[in-house]
Amino acid sequence: MDIPAWLHPQGDVLLADVLVSTRASRTRIMGVHDGRLKVQVAAPPVDGQANKALIRFLAETLDVPRAQLEIVGGHANRRKTVRLISVTIQKVLLRLSPHRP
Repeated sequence: MDIPAWLHPQGDVLLADVLVSTRASRTRIMGVHDGRLKVQVAAPPVDGQANKALIRFLAETLDVPRAQLEIVGGHANRRKTVRLISVTIQKVLLRLSPHRP
């Protein structure tokens, strides 16, 4: 199994490098840009709204509780690191792959 450059297994957690684009027309995965999973969110980058929208979108897409996801780097930056707790690599690749049908 090929693990993409934006996904880093660390024991029982995964770290995902994400590039967030805010104020988009809709929230969606755009592909990979500069070694990071690019995600557009409709929310503005005000008062943590974009961060909340990112976590909500990733949790819904992965079908896991939001408590299993946490932004651990880049809170006030477009480049974020998201910790995924108890989520398998296979599930991430299946549900977050930019090339999925």
